[in-house]
Amino acid sequence: MVQDERQERIFRALADNSRRKILDLLRDRAMTTGRICGKLPELDRCTTMQHLRVLERAGLIIVRREGRLRWNYLDSTPIQRIYDRWIIRYARPSVELLTRLKNDLEEGSVTGKR
Repeated sequence: MVQDERQERIFRALADNSRRKILDLLRDRAMTTGRICGKLPELDRCTTMQHLRVLERAGLIIVRREGRLRWNYLDSTPIQRIYDRWIIRYARPSVELLTRLKNDLEEGSVTGKR
């Protein structure tokens, strides 16, 4: 799969609020599909399974079957890649600007200037 297609799948998966809720549930520990369904009473099992398939195809979860149980694990690697490529690059100039502003304000209060 081409890198652009992979990123498109990730962004489409993250665009849905229900899928983000599922990822939030998986942040601290793996869960079975049944447990996820129980945590999302607003969704029926079929809809939850569809969301899990989208997340799996996007590489945001890893699924392991153990007998009749289906365990879902968060794979945060794609989210980290988004952070590294997009968020940190755009945040850095803002942080630098705020640091300069803070330093300028502190210098002004030390020298008595305002």
